[in-house]
Amino acid sequence: MDDKADRYCAAFHETIELLGRRWNGVILQALLSGAERFGEVRQGVPGISDRLLTQRLRELECAGLVTRIRPGESLAVPRYVLTEKGRALGPVLDAVSRWAADWLRIADDGRLLER
Repeated sequence: MDDKADRYCAAFHETIELLGRRWNGVILQALLSGAERFGEVRQGVPGISDRLLTQRLRELECAGLVTRIRPGESLAVPRYVLTEKGRALGPVLDAVSRWAADWLRIADDGRLLER
């Protein structure tokens, strides 16, 4: 493999690891759907603890996908907003959603069923 192929594979691997990390994809989907405040994001991610949501939002911020807008005079609570880089993942997450709808079935109790 040449250097360009090695770099591509490393970038792809890093991206898949970031998106595949537990809760990250769902958090990004919540933000893409318009959630901005911590409680709004938490509502879009059932089952996540406050501590873990805080940790994941910080990781996504460090990755340059989310910006935390701190409270100021006109803002009572912080907001979490996708950066341009984060918004660019919208079509990727849409494609994953379409794939899941086509190929996966989930039981009422949350178990993955064969298609």
